[in-house]
Amino acid sequence: MLYLIGLGLNEKAISKEGLDAVKKCKRVYLENYTVDFPYTEHQLEEQIGKKIVSANREKVESLEIVDEAKKLDVALLIYGSPLTATTHISLIEEAKASKIKYKIIYNASIFDAIAETGLQLYKFGKVASMPAWKKSFTPDSFMKIVQQNMSQEAHSLILIDIRLDFTDALNQLKKSAENHNIKLKKIVICQSMGTKNQKILYRDIEEVESFTGVRKPYCIILPSKMHFVEKEVLEGFS
Repeated sequence: MLYLIGLGLNEKAISKEGLDAVKKCKRVYLENYTVDFPYTEHQLEEQIGKKIVSANREKVESLEIVDEAKKLDVALLIYGSPLTATTHISLIEEAKASKIKYKIIYNASIFDAIAETGLQLYKFGKVASMPAWKKSFTPDSFMKIVQQNMSQEAHSLILIDIRLDFTDALNQLKKSAENHNIKLKKIVICQSMGTKNQKILYRDIEEVESFTGVRKPYCIILPSKMHFVEKEVLEGFS
């Protein structure tokens, strides 16, 4: 049997249902390529009481884990919630095709945590993902999503490539906005949500240019037109 288990946002956030499933499994993998973990593998191993095998993108997308689940109980641990902002649905489709039993155990994700900013979740538009730029490849199509959201007065959540430090991400954001004739005013930075290092910052774009201590994982929100209650709560993080 194959278990896809959400870890939530910190090392203690795995649910009792998730822990019970882990105990049944002969092999426990940790998907390690979609987020910069705010804790170590050792801390997680201590929490779940099992040895963890790191699984990179190649391992997961090769579907070897599904093949193993034909013969024994296998768990894939995933930061946040198993099917949020990832391609793990392909594992489920392969399990179905191979007639392998599977179970998805959900948990909290960044999509839940950003509600603490005061911005109403139903007023967010499409989610944008900012990739890391290379010298010869500087894709800024994520800003087209922001542009579309702004046209509908919807807030924009931008998920950041795990390779990007904040200063680099901010530089890419500013250049992309300039390329699409978007004027950036205030932005929201959500750092390490759900952990002891959590911070929510609401600042002018010029003010955050000097920030060097933003910890991973983090995301950026570009607010659009706000209800007065949203504005009141968000201003509290200024």
